[in-house]
Amino acid sequence: MSATETTMLSWRVILPFLLTGTIWGSTWFVITGQIDGVPAAWSVFYRFALATPALFLVAALMKRRLRLSGPEHRLAMLVGLFQFSGNFLFVYHAELYVTSGIVAMMFGLLMVPNALLARFVLGERTQGGFWIGSAVAIVGVSLLLVHEWRANPDAGVIGGNVGLGIVLAMLGILAASVANVIQANPTGRGVPMVSLLAWAMLYGTIFDLGFAFVTAGPPPFPTGTNYWAGIVYLALIGSVITFPLHYNLVREIGAGRTAYNSILTISVAMLISTLFEDYAWTPLTIGGMALAVVGMVLALRARRQKSVQVQQSAQMRHPAD
Repeated sequence: MSATETTMLSWRVILPFLLTGTIWGSTWFVITGQIDGVPAAWSVFYRFALATPALFLVAALMKRRLRLSGPEHRLAMLVGLFQFSGNFLFVYHAELYVTSGIVAMMFGLLMVPNALLARFVLGERTQGGFWIGSAVAIVGVSLLLVHEWRANPDAGVIGGNVGLGIVLAMLGILAASVANVIQANPTGRGVPMVSLLAWAMLYGTIFDLGFAFVTAGPPPFPTGTNYWAGIVYLALIGSVITFPLHYNLVREIGAGRTAYNSILTISVAMLISTLFEDYAWTPLTIGGMALAVVGMVLALRARRQKSVQVQQSAQMRHPAD
């Protein structure tokens, strides 16, 4: 057995891999409880208002530097605006209209805009196999969206239409992709990842606060225990704990292999939607799910082969995703 295979099978790889995939897969459903009767913008703010100080504490415990230069702060502001504001605001609002598992499945395609933006912004090229796999995955996800539309064009937690939810989810994917790519520039690579995320989350939380006041009025204070338990879960378990685990995986097994975690995340999200959102499986959705997963695996295998070639000529940096 090779050294790489031994590393892949070690508990310090398997356990974080399973934890991050399972936790992130569950967060899509937990979000639905945060937007039932509470403005989505305020739920996003509450989540990161709790997560931000906890992430700074994690950075301090990991003994990462927290002092940033001017350019690093500006980068953190941009990452915060796109990742912890735009991305999550769009996602929370999208889940008002589209089943949480389907939104998670759509986010499995994040690798496509990541590759496109990295090509134009960072000059990174992607192998043809990546685009073939991505095309197959897009067809699969499209079939799932067709079913979602046919099943209930007004589906959602509080009503609305699937078309709007799809647009919002796509905007969330684009925002997340911009954040992923800009943090991978030379300035971002010079900052400890957890420190950059902490500052970005702080700036994003400030923007979330202003956005919530402007669009939703004064802050509500729900009295339900389940709501605040969800906030704690999303903030501490779904954000603070998983990010360090994820980036430790990147260091252990590389960005390409870590990306397979998205398949586990999607599987968990769809399982939960089936159990708790009465998601109906039909030949169309089964075929769509199969195509989406196969396409993502093909695309990720192509990216993994590319990453191996890159590592032979340069030291691996923190990934864009």
